[in-house]
Amino acid sequence: MRTSNTSATGPRAVGFASIWRLAWPQILTMFLYFLIGLADVYVAGLLGREVQASMGMLTQAMFFFMVLATAVANGTVAAVSQSLGAGRPVRAMRYVGLSLVLGGTMSLIILGFGLAGRDLFVSLLRVPAAMHAPFGYILDVFLLLLPIHYLFIISNAVFRAKKQVMAPLVGWGLAAVVNVIGDFGLGLGLWGLPDMGYKGLAISTFASLCAGLAFNLLLLWREGFLSLSAIPPWRWMRRGFPYLFKVAWPSGLMQIVWHSGYLVLYGITASLPVGSVEALAGMAVGVRIESILFLPPMAFNFTAGILVGHSLGADRPDEAKRTGYRVALLGTLLAVLLGAALWPFLDQAAGLLTHEEEVRLQAASYLRYNILAIPFTVSGLILIGALAGAGATLYNMAVTGPSIWLVRLPLALVLGHMVLGRAEGIWMAMLVSQAIQATAMLYVYQFKDWRRFAMPRTRPGAVVGTKPTPS
Repeated sequence: MRTSNTSATGPRAVGFASIWRLAWPQILTMFLYFLIGLADVYVAGLLGREVQASMGMLTQAMFFFMVLATAVANGTVAAVSQSLGAGRPVRAMRYVGLSLVLGGTMSLIILGFGLAGRDLFVSLLRVPAAMHAPFGYILDVFLLLLPIHYLFIISNAVFRAKKQVMAPLVGWGLAAVVNVIGDFGLGLGLWGLPDMGYKGLAISTFASLCAGLAFNLLLLWREGFLSLSAIPPWRWMRRGFPYLFKVAWPSGLMQIVWHSGYLVLYGITASLPVGSVEALAGMAVGVRIESILFLPPMAFNFTAGILVGHSLGADRPDEAKRTGYRVALLGTLLAVLLGAALWPFLDQAAGLLTHEEEVRLQAASYLRYNILAIPFTVSGLILIGALAGAGATLYNMAVTGPSIWLVRLPLALVLGHMVLGRAEGIWMAMLVSQAIQATAMLYVYQFKDWRRFAMPRTRPGAVVGTKPTPS
C-alpha cells in the first residue's frame, strides 16, 4: 500500500515509453526549426555575402528581442502544466489567456522601441555601408514580425503544457513548408515566382510565421481559448500575474546572461594572439554542426518541464523528481550515442561546410571538446527544463550565470591567451565550465527544495501564506 500523499486520481508513474511519446514529436519540431534557419542561410549565401552576413547578424540579434517571449513561454508551461496536473482546468485556461495578453502587449511595446531606435541599433552594430540596404530591410520586417513571433512561441508553449505536442509539430511544419518555398521561390525567382532577392527572404520568414500562428490560433479558438470569456478578469490577473512573473524574470535574465556570454566568448576568440580569424570561422562551423546534435536534447528539455509540472500539480513531488532523472537519463544517452556516431567523422563533417584547411582543423578541434562535454551539457540542459517546469527558474539563473561569467569566460581568457595562446584553450574552458555547471545543477536538483516553487493546490479563499491562490 502506498504511503505517499499521492491522490488516487493523480497521474501514474511516468515511464520511458511515456517520455518518448512526448519527446519524439518535439525532436521533429526542433528539426523543422533548424531546417528553416538552414534554408535562410543557404539562400542568403547564394544572394551574396552581404545578404548572408545581414541575415546572420540579425538572426543572432533577434535572440535579445525574443528574450521576453521565451521568459513568458517558460512561465506559461509551469503555470498551465501544474494547473492541469492539479485538475484545475479553469485556472489553466486563465493562465493561457493571461500569457497571450501579456505576450502580445510586450511585443507591441518592444516593437515601438525597436522602430524608434532602429537607426541607433544599426549604428551600434557597426553595420558596413555595403550591408545597409539588405540589413535595414530585413530588420524592418523582423521588427514588424515581433507580435506574430511572440504569440507563436507562447501558443506553442501552451500546447506543450497541455501535452498536445503534435500541434507545435504541425504548426512548425506548415511554417517550414512556407519558408522553404518562399526562400527559393521569392528569393531566387524559382517556380514562376517573382525574383525579389533579400526582400523575398524577409517576406518568406514573415509569411511562414504567420501561417504557423494562424494554425495555432485556429486550434486555440476551437478549444475555446480565444473567446472573450477566456480572458481572465482584471482582479484575477492581479492575483495570477505574480506567479507568472516569478517564473519568467529569472528565465529572461538567464537568456540575456547566456547570449551575452557567447558574444564575449566570440570577442575572446577574435583577440587571440594567433589564428583568430581561422578560430572564429572554425567556431562558426562547429556551432552549426553541434546545433544538429542538440536538437534532441532541447526536445527532452521541454519534455522534462511538461512532466515535472504535471506531477507537481498533482501533488506528487517524489514522482516529479524521479521523472526529471528519467528524462535526463534518456536524453543524455541518446545525445551521447549521436556524438559517438559522429566522432570518427569530425574532420569530414567540418569539411562539408568549409574548404579551408585551417578552418576545418579548428572546427574539428572545437567539436572534439564539445562532444566530450555532451554528458555534462545535455544532462544539465534537461535538468534546467525540469526546474523550469517546477517554476524554479531562479535556481537555473543562479547556476548558469556564474558558470559562464565566473568560470567559462575567465578560464577561456587564461587558457586561450596566457597559457596555450591558441583557440584550443577556449574549447577546454568550455568543457570545464559545462562540467562544473552540470555538477552544480545535479546538486541543486538532488538536494535543494526546488519543489517549493510550484503553485499550491489550495482552492480560492484558502490561505497560503497571506494570499489565496488564483482559481
